[in-house]
Amino acid sequence: MTGMSTLADLVWARGYTDPAWARRHTTSGRELVPSRSVWRGSGGPSALTATPSGALDGLALPGPHGRTLTLDELLAQAETDALLVLHRGSLVHEQYLHGYRPHVPHFNASAAKSYLGLVAAVLAHQGQLDRNTQVSKYVPELTGTAFGEAQVDHLLHMGTRMSYAGRPYDKALEAQRYFAVLAPQLRPYAYTGPATIREHLATARSTGEPGVEFRYENGNVEALAEVLRRVTGTTTSALLSETVWSRIGAEEDAYYVVDADGTEAACGGFSATARDLARFGEMIRCGGAVAGRQVVPEAVASTIVSGVPDGYPRRVRFPAAPPEAPATLSYHDLWWIPNDPYGSFMASGIHGQRLFVSPALDLVIVHYASQVVSPAVPQVPLVQAFLTIGTHLQG
Repeated sequence: MTGMSTLADLVWARGYTDPAWARRHTTSGRELVPSRSVWRGSGGPSALTATPSGALDGLALPGPHGRTLTLDELLAQAETDALLVLHRGSLVHEQYLHGYRPHVPHFNASAAKSYLGLVAAVLAHQGQLDRNTQVSKYVPELTGTAFGEAQVDHLLHMGTRMSYAGRPYDKALEAQRYFAVLAPQLRPYAYTGPATIREHLATARSTGEPGVEFRYENGNVEALAEVLRRVTGTTTSALLSETVWSRIGAEEDAYYVVDADGTEAACGGFSATARDLARFGEMIRCGGAVAGRQVVPEAVASTIVSGVPDGYPRRVRFPAAPPEAPATLSYHDLWWIPNDPYGSFMASGIHGQRLFVSPALDLVIVHYASQVVSPAVPQVPLVQAFLTIGTHLQG
C-alpha cells in the first residue's frame, strides 16, 4: 500500500501547478531571498549580431502526443518566457513573452549544475582539482557523510547513493526539503530541519557504493561547490565570474541566491539574462573561445560529449521522464548529452530552462520558461524541437 504524504510535505509543493506563481520566482529571485552577484567584468559586452530572417515562421515542430505545432503554439504550451536562437554565431531569433524583459536575469534552476561542472572541469584540467580524490580530503566536515565518502568524480556524475536524516530517499520530496533550507517562507509550521546548505549535507548517509548508480540529487552539486570553494579559497560567485562570466562579454551581472550562511545555492540558484547565457553557450560551441581568445581550455569544451568515464551508466533517464521511459541520455560533468548525430549537449532546469548547444549544427538555443510541473500537464519535447530548428537552419 502506498503511503499518503503528510500535510507538512504537501505544503512544500504549492505553486508548481501555477505558471504565474512559477514565473514570479523565475524572474524575481533576488527580491525573495538574499543573493550575491556574479560580476560581468569591466569590459564592454561582446556583440550579438542579429540577423532575423523569419526562418522559423511556419516551421512544423514536434509537440506532445505526436502532434505538430507552430513555433508560437509550442512556446505557449511550454510557458516560454524567452527564446534565443544562434546559428553560426548570428542571432536569428529573439523573443520575449509574458512581460519578461531582456535585461532581467532569469532563474536557471538545475541548468546551473552544468555551469559549475564546467568550472570544475577547468580546475581539474589546470591541476588544481583531483577528480579521484575523496571529497572529505577537501572538506573534512563531510567525513562520514555520503558525499564525504565519495570521490569528486562521483559528484560530477551523480554517482552517490544516500538518504537524508535517516528517512527513505524520495527525489521529489528531497528537492522540496532542499528549497526549505534556502527559503524560510517555504518551511512548514514547526520546521526543525537544517537551516543552511552545509547543515543539510551533514545529514546525508550512504546507502550504497558510489560510482555504480545514477541518482540525480542536488546534494552532489552542493558538495562539489564546497570542494571548489576550499580548493580556490573564494566564493562560488567569484569563481564563476573569474573563470567564465567576466570573460565572455556579458552585458549584465548574473547572481546566485544564498542561504543564511551566505553560501550560494550552486545546484540551482543561479540567474542570468538570456542574451548572456547565449554568449556563454556560443563560447563553448566555439571550442571555449570568444573572438579568438580562449576562455576555457579547448580540451574541456570539446570533451563534454565524449568524456563519460568507464564504469558510469552510458544511458540514463531524464529526471522528469515517466518511470517507463527508456534511458536514452548520457551525463557527464553535470551536462546532459542527448546522443544525437550532432554532438549536442545541454543544461536543463525544472521549469523548462535550457541551454542547448549543437556543434555540428552550429546551433545555440536558450529557452527560458515557467512550465508547470505536474503529471497532468504534458511536457513539450524541447530537445526534439531544438533539433528540428537546427536541422532546418542548417539545411
